[in-house]
Amino acid sequence: MKKLLNTLYVTSPDTYLGLDGENVIVKKEDAVVLRIPIHNLEAIVAFNYVGASPALMRKCGEQGVSLSFFQGDRFCGRFVGQENGNVILRKTQYRVSDNEQDSLKIAKNMILGKVHNARYVVDRALRDHALRLDCDRMQKASQYLKQSLRNIKESISLDQLRGLEGEAASIYFGVFDELILQQKKDFMFSGRNKRPPLDNVNALLSFAYSLLTSECAGAAYSVGLDPYVGFLHRDRPGRQSLALDLMEELRAPVADRFVLTLINKQEIAGKGFKKMESGAVLLNDETRRLILQKWQESKKEQVQHPFLKEKVQIGLLPYVQAMLLARYLRGDIDAYSPYFKR
Repeated sequence: MKKLLNTLYVTSPDTYLGLDGENVIVKKEDAVVLRIPIHNLEAIVAFNYVGASPALMRKCGEQGVSLSFFQGDRFCGRFVGQENGNVILRKTQYRVSDNEQDSLKIAKNMILGKVHNARYVVDRALRDHALRLDCDRMQKASQYLKQSLRNIKESISLDQLRGLEGEAASIYFGVFDELILQQKKDFMFSGRNKRPPLDNVNALLSFAYSLLTSECAGAAYSVGLDPYVGFLHRDRPGRQSLALDLMEELRAPVADRFVLTLINKQEIAGKGFKKMESGAVLLNDETRRLILQKWQESKKEQVQHPFLKEKVQIGLLPYVQAMLLARYLRGDIDAYSPYFKR
């Protein structure tokens, strides 16, 4: 199984990425401020118009190191080298994606994982913080999500499945504010909004989802799948549909719990955000650096994987799920097994 290596995040706007022998170098005002062996890296994520030399890009391609670029919190693009994936696997992926019923078999399991994990987050809060919550409201949400799981199992089309997923997400985010136990003044949540996020919590969620999407895309590439061809999310130019599919079941147990931990442990403060004239709320540079540090730390936590029946790092979950999907498409296993948080 593929091991998760380090990811280098470059957040300063006045830097340039280059190559010196077998080392990635980060230069600022012609001075080298960081040097790291490329074999220690799995990915480089650059923010704020960071440039990269052609030599580094070529080396990244040769070494299998992905190079992703963000404009602020928005994903712009990703460079990878020559693909070595199994052409038969990709042709199977394309055929399955073009067949609604075959796609439904995979997408249904992914959404079962998503709703199960959302319910787990709600039930965990009820168990650990009952005295601080509106328990009646939370229990009703949990019961709705439980019934939603039954309905999802019986869904007969992708459109019906998307409708059920949307209703479940609405119920989950309808009680998300209950999960915020600290700093309520700075981190009020009245509903999910994006493009752009309009409050601090949504800014955090959007950033965490962007990071998770990038890692799911890298995981798809790593097992020879095309991250742009999905099963629930349909083809759209520039959209990494399979990465979005893989992310669905990991949203609540990875990204949402990460955001809630930052807020509830008061590791982040309201002053770390800036509101634009358009109403959009963005993270400032210091907050982004802190979140990236905490994100890397959170990926080291180990969890029990229900299918593998062994402990894996949270950062490895996208790779495990991509591997299981590839095995299903090859016919090695009977069904795609989603990640169910226990």
